[in-house]
This record gives sequence, C-alpha cells and structure tokens, in this order.
Amino acid sequence: MRRTKLPTLIICLLALFAGLPAAAQTVHNIWDPPYRQGIAAEVENSIITFEELRREMAPLIPRIRESSRSRAEFNKRMEELYVEVLMNLIDQVLIVEAFKEKEYQLPQTYIENEYDRILIEDFEGDRSRFLEYLESQGKNVREFRLDLRDRIIVSVMRAEKRKSQSQISPERIEQFYNENKINFYEEEAIKLRIIMLRPLADENPDQMRQTIDRIYEELKAGTPFDEVASKYSQDSRRDRGGDWGWIQRPDLKDELSAAAFALEKGTYSEPIKMGDQTFILYVEDKREEGIQPINEVRDRIEEILSSQLARQAQDQWIERLRREAYIRYY
Repeated sequence: MRRTKLPTLIICLLALFAGLPAAAQTVHNIWDPPYRQGIAAEVENSIITFEELRREMAPLIPRIRESSRSRAEFNKRMEELYVEVLMNLIDQVLIVEAFKEKEYQLPQTYIENEYDRILIEDFEGDRSRFLEYLESQGKNVREFRLDLRDRIIVSVMRAEKRKSQSQISPERIEQFYNENKINFYEEEAIKLRIIMLRPLADENPDQMRQTIDRIYEELKAGTPFDEVASKYSQDSRRDRGGDWGWIQRPDLKDELSAAAFALEKGTYSEPIKMGDQTFILYVEDKREEGIQPINEVRDRIEEILSSQLARQAQDQWIERLRREAYIRYY
C-alpha cells in the first residue's frame, strides 16, 4: 500500500498534474528559515533535501529573473520551477530503483569515460578546479561518482523507454499529413552556387575581364560549375564549390535574387556587377512554392509520430513508477 501523506504541497502537486493553473500552488520558500535545512520528500529508501532542490534550481534562476516582467510573475515561475525540479529528482530516484530491480549492470567504463569527459571539457583537465567545485557542492569524489552513475542510469533507462515498439502504419501517416498539410508548405526556393570575383589590389579591369572570359570558356566546355567555382571564386564558399544551399528570394539582395530566380534549372547567369564585385550564378535545382507531396515528407512524418509514441510510452512508464512507489512529501 502506498503511504503518501497529503499536506498542502502534495495537494498542490496533484492539482498541477490534473491540469489546474500553476497559480493554485503553494510551495516552500527554501531560501529562508525554516526550510534552509530539512527534507523535501522521501522516495522509497532515499530522501531529497531542500539543499538538493536549491542546488538544482540555482542555475536556472537568473534566466527566470531576467525574463520575468514583475515580482508576481517571478514568484509564480519560481513555484513552477520548484515543482518541476522536485518531480525530476523524484523520478531520478524511481528510475534508478527500477534499474536495480531489473538487476541490470552498468559497465564501469561508462562511468570512467564520462568522469574523464567532465574533467577535461568542464574543468580543462584541472583537477584542483574540479575538487574546488566539489567542495562548493558539499561533495567528495566518491559521492560525485555515485551521482554520475545515477545520472547515466537515468539517461540509459529513459533512452530505452523512448524507443518505439510500434511501426507507424501508412494510414496513420496519411492521416497526419492530411491534418497538418499547412506545416509542409514551402516557399519557392532554388539550390544556388555562386562564383564571386573582386579585383586584386594591383589588378586592372582588363585582367578581371580575362578571368571572367576564362570562366565562361570552361563552363561552355562542360566543366562542372562547382569545379570552376573552386578554382576561381573568392568568397568563403569556394572550398564547397560555391554552394549556397537552398535559397529563398528574401535571402539575396534584390539584384541577385531577380537574376537567380529567372534562371532555369541547370543554367548559369551572365556576369552581374555590384560595386567592385562580380557574381556568376548557377541554379542547380528549383522548388516551386506549395505543399510538399506526401512522398517527400513521409520519413519526416514517421519520425514525428514515432517520437510522439515514444514520449507517450516514457510518460506512462514514469507515471506507473510514481503510482507504485512510496513517496512522502514534506
């Protein structure tokens, strides 16, 4: 039998998850007495302290403070954060317990590799900085490793539960497409390559003209545009064969946009001079505006639906863990 106490906080938590407004919540002010020390919740054989809540909440508070437009809004969002962080900490305990009950094994190399990664990436390999950080958190290396192990377990278990066990039927894909066609609307676009030239410091106009003539000779001889661009273009995309990817009309200056969108697929422009720069445009592909056909978005829809199913499966799993667990709130 679940032995869950029902003080004000848990009533508010239940109201939250029943979909009532967040403003109905009342939570402890864990930065002021008498809540500086003490227990926020018991979960199975573990406790969650107010200190743990403060530690998890603290990095998120500056963003809330900056984006809140009033003290009332700040307080409301802090209450929401309290509930969210508390439930996340509870879920972490429950997931680790589920891992133990299944008698799964976590290879020690997982922990060591992540430990080394954190030391290198977060502390630039400086162990003294790392130890200072642990001291500020009130932890030792052993406790940090245990916390790290639990975080890895939670990540692995969540990832496992996110894996969809169901294949998405063609009928469901078609239904989603028909109900969400507006999301698959695309503006007119072209796949563009550009050769950009500018005169060198000691180069006269005749030399620039000769370079342009050589470019067109090579293009007319059948040399692929990307090869010519790699050879002559003077912008940052030279190494990619002048590839600008898919471009919509507003992405270019008006003079270039008008010329580019007037080209047929597989054709290039005459030289376009703008200031001291000269551009030669090549349209590799074109896409008309409109709703993408279902065959072009089928894979995207399947990914969306699979993700939704996986999320639902994970949420149901977490709800079951909560329902079957001993949880006591203070």
